[in-house]
Amino acid sequence: MTAALSIKRDRALAALMGGALGDAMGMPTQLLSSRQIHASYGKVEDFVAPTDDHPVSKGLPAGAVTDDTEQTLLLGDVLLHSDQGFDHLRWIDALVRWEDGIRARGGYDLLGPSTKRAIDAIRNGVAPERAGRFGDTNGAAMRIAPVGILVPPSDALIARVADTCRATHNTSIAISAAAAVATVISAGIDGLGWCDAVLKAVDAARAGESQGAWVAGGRLSSRIALALEMAARVKTEADIRAMFDLLGTSVASQESIPAAFATLVVAEGDCWKAAVIAANLGGDTDTIGAIACSMAGACSGMASLPADKIQKLKGFDAKAATALAHQLLDLRLSNSGGNANG
Repeated sequence: MTAALSIKRDRALAALMGGALGDAMGMPTQLLSSRQIHASYGKVEDFVAPTDDHPVSKGLPAGAVTDDTEQTLLLGDVLLHSDQGFDHLRWIDALVRWEDGIRARGGYDLLGPSTKRAIDAIRNGVAPERAGRFGDTNGAAMRIAPVGILVPPSDALIARVADTCRATHNTSIAISAAAAVATVISAGIDGLGWCDAVLKAVDAARAGESQGAWVAGGRLSSRIALALEMAARVKTEADIRAMFDLLGTSVASQESIPAAFATLVVAEGDCWKAAVIAANLGGDTDTIGAIACSMAGACSGMASLPADKIQKLKGFDAKAATALAHQLLDLRLSNSGGNANG
């Protein structure tokens, strides 16, 4: 194996592992306010179990991953089995079977609002490309890492992102958000560090804004640019809190995705630091953490991730994730003529 290929494989895996770490750290604090988090846990600096009255995470053990990681791996598998383009019906069927399995195990309703609305529409006969017409939340961006592993940074990457979003998040906002995240991950796999990779996010978001149905909302390209600018200037904890108060941390794409980019910058590209920051923000902490840490992993590789924390993850099949990362990367190289440098 060449050094270049070895690095790509390492970073592809780190994108999935990093996402799982950020997800698990944010699991017990998701949907809570920063004040509630502090009252229940103090400052979250390691995996903790959710409180008994948590609205969605109660009963999960410390270190458990959530739908963010599970849907990411699910999407990767569908990508591997989509011969031409993207198999929307296979994807919807996989999501339905996944949710049914969660319920059978006594879990909670974990599909986001955009995905659930789209599935209901498709079940009622609506074509997949029309079902995602109003999906503008962050579900597309939270699970987009496999597309970033599969396709090099290019117009083809933006097109593939848009294609995977059609059935559930076929809007300019959601596609733009997912395009920005996938581009940073893809650029990291090609060897860029986080500082250089994030510079590609704004242009990718702008390209994604021309895809899907237009919906009212802040432009992701402008919001990400603002987040990067603000994060580069913060110096104190008060500055950081004020920045996230302005950016927002909700399930809305135009809040949580800029917040994930700001988290990555404040953490200086360090995956575990990003996971800790995200877990204490309040709001959609698991998704913000998953996105920020997936980008951090892709831009730094496995050596930058805390091996002891990976060992503590619950509900995450590291062997399956490794196989998926390698298969996606092999397909990337095959489609680009086997060039490990391209």
